[in-house]
Amino acid sequence: MLDFRPVLYIIGILLTTLAAAMCAPLVADLVVGHPDWQVFAAAAALTAFIGITLLLTTMAPPSRLSVRQAFVLTTSSWLAMTFFAALPFAFADLELDFTDAFFEAMSGLTTTGSTVITSLDSAPSGILLWRAILQWLGGIGIIVMSIAILPMLKIGGNQLFQTESSDSSEKVLPRVAQIASGVGFVYLALTALCAALLWLSGLKGFDAIAHAMTTIATGGFSTRDGSIGAFLNPGAEVIITCFMFLGALPFVLYLQALRGKPLLLWRDNQVRWFFFIIAFFILSVTFAHHLNNDINIGRALREASFNVTSIMTGTGYASANYAGWGSFATGVFFFIMFIGGCAGSTTCSIKIFRYQILYQTAKVQMKHLIRPHGVFIGTFNGRPITDEVENSVMSFFFLFMLTFAVIAGLLHFIGLDFLTAISGAASAICNVGPALGDIIGPTGNYSALPDSAKWVLSAGMLLGRLELFTVLVLFAPWFWRG
Repeated sequence: MLDFRPVLYIIGILLTTLAAAMCAPLVADLVVGHPDWQVFAAAAALTAFIGITLLLTTMAPPSRLSVRQAFVLTTSSWLAMTFFAALPFAFADLELDFTDAFFEAMSGLTTTGSTVITSLDSAPSGILLWRAILQWLGGIGIIVMSIAILPMLKIGGNQLFQTESSDSSEKVLPRVAQIASGVGFVYLALTALCAALLWLSGLKGFDAIAHAMTTIATGGFSTRDGSIGAFLNPGAEVIITCFMFLGALPFVLYLQALRGKPLLLWRDNQVRWFFFIIAFFILSVTFAHHLNNDINIGRALREASFNVTSIMTGTGYASANYAGWGSFATGVFFFIMFIGGCAGSTTCSIKIFRYQILYQTAKVQMKHLIRPHGVFIGTFNGRPITDEVENSVMSFFFLFMLTFAVIAGLLHFIGLDFLTAISGAASAICNVGPALGDIIGPTGNYSALPDSAKWVLSAGMLLGRLELFTVLVLFAPWFWRG
């Protein structure tokens, strides 16, 4: 039988951390005299009580996790964190029911950026800060998971990024802990730098901090209903574009750069592919925007750079209503939802390295058509791609598209129109945030959707963020039989 004690112990640590994080919005509301500080105090107390109880009842920390325990931990920890993170939304002065509160918390922790709150401009400081904190925690959580958990589970080709060690798994753990702490330092430093630059560009201190947290996390929660476009600040748009790009690169390579190897960042094939792909789409949308909307090329480049980077990295900010830029731009924005950034970043979706592996697999297959008896091996960053990785990536692609189709079908069955259903499904499973259409497009939000659609989309966000297999394997009867 599966031993749940290590799982519960780690969930206890996470809930205790979440309770401590609730103290920041508590103080923010207390300073301005908003009564919601009591909501955060009660939620923090309950979350801390449950977390500490789990720590005390499971007694000792785990020395190591089995693969089955890691699967259970990954999904159950995200669900537990979402449930308790939803409490402030449910009981604050926002008039949200639990479905809306859970949706908002799931969108935050998965760094999706979809929202059901319709009056952000007048929302209390504590709630706005809490939304930013959730995305910031979700962003660092994704990076650590991609370093420590996903390679061990060998799903979706993530075993390519297995921590190198010639020794047993016990000695890998300190190595992973060192990398995670280093990545945490880089993550915090980039957040602080982004906040400082946004403040210098003219944003108020609170807005600068909140947007820095959600920019580095490529989350997209804003303090305004009109997102970044509401500030009418071109300088802030340029800064945020740059930091969204930085958030989409592998954070482990930043550590290598700090250790005196900055060229490794550019030598990484995944980074180069990401740079050229995003540059291609920015230039394409720039010219389409310039020609279709008769605006000067400088403004077209700035707006295209911001919004293309935002959607491709899954951040979900909007500086303009790109749904009105013409059919070509609309098609591009829908397509780039499925690209994402680099593995080991805070981004979402399919990710660049999987496209690289599919390209190498297709290239090898075409060579075999010409020379059937030749020996051809695809490579990734100079290393041969194994059959295990190829099969893992192709299985991920199949399951990703199947899940997307199922979610879109369910949303259409619930009653959503075709464009809303298909773009909403893409937005959820790719963790992007805004979709297409008048309801959930860049100028709308998800509050008007029925509760059943919100639960389907919440499930889609979790599936997309945890790389599908991590969640779906728990529904297999043989998983629980050992």
